[in-house]
Amino acid sequence: MKRFYIVPLGLLFMIACKSKQEAPKQNNGPQSVSVDVIIASPQTINNSVEANGSVVANEYVELHPEVSGRLVYLNVPEGTKVQQGTVIARINDADLQAQLNKTKVALDLAQKTEERLRKLLAVNGVNQADFDIALNAVNGYKADLVYTQSLIDKTILKAPFTGVIGLRQVSLGAYLSPTIVIATMQQLDKIRVDFTLPEEYSSMIKKGNSVDVQIDAGSSKMAKAVVIATEPQVSTATRNLKVRALLKDGKVNPGAFVKVYIAANKSAKSILIPTNSIIPDDKNKQVVLVRGGKAAFVNVETGARQASNIEVVKGIKEGDSVVVSGLLFARPKSQLKVRKVKTLDQLGQ
Repeated sequence: MKRFYIVPLGLLFMIACKSKQEAPKQNNGPQSVSVDVIIASPQTINNSVEANGSVVANEYVELHPEVSGRLVYLNVPEGTKVQQGTVIARINDADLQAQLNKTKVALDLAQKTEERLRKLLAVNGVNQADFDIALNAVNGYKADLVYTQSLIDKTILKAPFTGVIGLRQVSLGAYLSPTIVIATMQQLDKIRVDFTLPEEYSSMIKKGNSVDVQIDAGSSKMAKAVVIATEPQVSTATRNLKVRALLKDGKVNPGAFVKVYIAANKSAKSILIPTNSIIPDDKNKQVVLVRGGKAAFVNVETGARQASNIEVVKGIKEGDSVVVSGLLFARPKSQLKVRKVKTLDQLGQ
């Protein structure tokens, strides 16, 4: 037998109202993103640009013989300063000396013949054609003498300038060709520093400007150098400008690596933000600001770069709240919730 229970209508109404009150409220509105920010304010920046450089000698040359032959004289005082014009090496020139003497004998005979014919020509004892042949022979032998002497001069290698000669690479008696290096020679009286600088800083470099050079990486001592020239064209591969400066003091070997610091002609106060808060775009650089509780994407122009911070020269004003964390979740005009206000020192730790 089936049983039926009668429930009062009022009780059903009370149960329905209670269930409606206990049902969780659903929030269909946009969720806010928690972010950390810094307040843009003028900061003191280090107004210098760092560049890598190399030390080069004022003059440098590899000493090669001009002609092939056996080395019969060698004067390479290794590590010693030699004067300009000092004979460094000689190549065997016995065959050329013999050719020179032979030409001298022929020239002597041709000159005597030319003198006799000149006297005969004066009294019409010989025709002009015979005299011209004799005169041409004299001039030909003189030209041969000059040519042979120039070949002999090429067998002698002299110091092209006053400088310190390097290590000897050959021995006396060796057969040399023009491709063989006898030694190197460098002028160390004036040391130069070559360094490259991004083209955006080219306005900071002018002839006569002073730069600081850190010769020893383990020391904070700086040497002064004066800019003497810049490469007229920027490298198309690296977009860098090559600069040459003359080192005033400091003992350093050519080829050494140095750091060059160039002072920037800018205000000491600028707005700095963390480098990783910059959002790169195809054409612009952007940062996210908190304005009215919402994300605002603004274009900025940057300047000098430090280790972890970068200067903003346009797009941000003092007092703006710049988002430094949670950038990946921010969207234009999305709701932002400031979790913490940080400083550049805290972000750098």
